[in-house]
Amino acid sequence: MGLRRATFTLLAGGLAAQAVPLLLGPWLTRLYTPADFGTYHLFAAVAANLAVVACARYEFALPVARDDDEAAALRALALWLLAGSTALAALGGAAWALASGQGWPLWLPLAVLALGAVSLATLAATRAQRFRALAASRVLQHGGGALAQALAGWAQAGVTGLIVAPLLAALAAAALLRLRLAGWWQVSRERLRDAARRHREFPLLNTPHAFTGALQDTVAVSLVAAVLGPAAAGFWGLTLRYLKAPATLVGGAVSQALYPRLAAAGQGGATRAGRADVRRVMLALAAVAAPLVLALWIGAPWAFAAVFGAEWRGAGDLARALALYIGLHFVASPLGVVTMAWNAQGWALKLALAGQGLFVAALAVGLVLGGLRGAGWAVSATMAVYFGWYFWRLASWPVEAA
Repeated sequence: MGLRRATFTLLAGGLAAQAVPLLLGPWLTRLYTPADFGTYHLFAAVAANLAVVACARYEFALPVARDDDEAAALRALALWLLAGSTALAALGGAAWALASGQGWPLWLPLAVLALGAVSLATLAATRAQRFRALAASRVLQHGGGALAQALAGWAQAGVTGLIVAPLLAALAAAALLRLRLAGWWQVSRERLRDAARRHREFPLLNTPHAFTGALQDTVAVSLVAAVLGPAAAGFWGLTLRYLKAPATLVGGAVSQALYPRLAAAGQGGATRAGRADVRRVMLALAAVAAPLVLALWIGAPWAFAAVFGAEWRGAGDLARALALYIGLHFVASPLGVVTMAWNAQGWALKLALAGQGLFVAALAVGLVLGGLRGAGWAVSATMAVYFGWYFWRLASWPVEAA
């Protein structure tokens, strides 16, 4: 399947997946309070932070595995690591529950298991280029999760309903992708060691990259909650959840189609054709992002109050301030796979660490000087410089000699 056809197949599935949460959003914000959403987003950020490295990122090596035997060894290795990560998350969740006096942190191991399993299943399906199955799984995970949250809210399940509903949907999505479990524990230690050694750059370079990227979200929502309280954390979480939905939709589709294409063409480095593909993707995404930014600048406060309820107007003010950052993130979202395909994960890790430091520093300064809106404007201004450098470097990346 060609890049364009694969992208549109995944885009169609992603559009359906995101349509359900967007349509249910006004209902969800009337079933749950901003403080409920603040607690949920804190849990979700911590869970995502752990789940993103639960397989030590070996699942992302699947599309570049040399053959099916190596892919099977990588899958078994990832499953062993996921089992260990889930056990550690159970201990962490218990400690968190004791410290907070709340029961909802006990769901942490299920979150790590569900999100890790769906990530592994997604990359296995990406290797097989099963794009229709990938599209269907996204509908089930994101659309089904939002629907389950709405039903839980109607049943007055509170924060627990917000947490558990998307986790069950993620497990269902992994099952739909037919994640192969049979015999994974029987793969020999020698094959596991060989696969781990050959693809060691993924745990050594991509794992800290992914972890610190997720840590940015965890630190951000924790910082907002600590400075301004749980309701402000709810504004922050809901704003980013909905404004990043287009990036999740388009970015996921583009990256899942672009990654195997770059990996197959480059064989560990950039080619002229691959760099041209990346430039075309950036320009196309920028053309879509510009009207989104303009619309948020003009009407975000009114739109949020009208759609989600008057008590959510503060989230609209934040959305206006974050508009430029959201537009840049929309363009950058699918480009993380480029440096994996071009064997430049060390460079990407250094740049990402710098960007994450800038983001957190801008957020902290903005919160102190101007509250939630001040934080949004500070983040947008700072990240415009960062993303501008990132885009220029990818567009001018050195290519292999013909």
